[in-house]
Amino acid sequence: MGNIADLLQLAERKCLERGVKLTSRRREVLIALLEAEGALSAYELLDKCNKQSLKPMPAMSMYRILQFLEDHLLVHKLSSANKYVACGHIGCEHQHFFKSQFLICSDCSAVKEISIADETYKAMMAAADQAGFTLEGTQIEVTGSCNHCRG
Repeated sequence: MGNIADLLQLAERKCLERGVKLTSRRREVLIALLEAEGALSAYELLDKCNKQSLKPMPAMSMYRILQFLEDHLLVHKLSSANKYVACGHIGCEHQHFFKSQFLICSDCSAVKEISIADETYKAMMAAADQAGFTLEGTQIEVTGSCNHCRG
């Protein structure tokens, strides 16, 4: 993914370009996700941040911060696990059109963000349309075993 300090600098720049601010608390949550080995729930993040802070953060603040970070494409929510991961594309200079796709290790909970081919996306949309279904989101979460766990 990259150096955390560099990624934070890019995240701050992206926020400034959008006219919003990466406050110290938002920054703290983003750092926790960038340092994490896998996806973390809001309460796991809250525990982690509160252990490192003199002023405890209320749960409601964590949810507002996560919503902000998600709205500004700095984190992703994994719906299947109700957990969050830092965006794997914070360091990218180009815009990502499609929702991200995630490979989630069933053993260690490691998460890898990948891109899918345009043809795959179009085929999925066509299949849904043929089934009389309108997609509201295109984020795909797939479980399996990572190379480390398969050993």
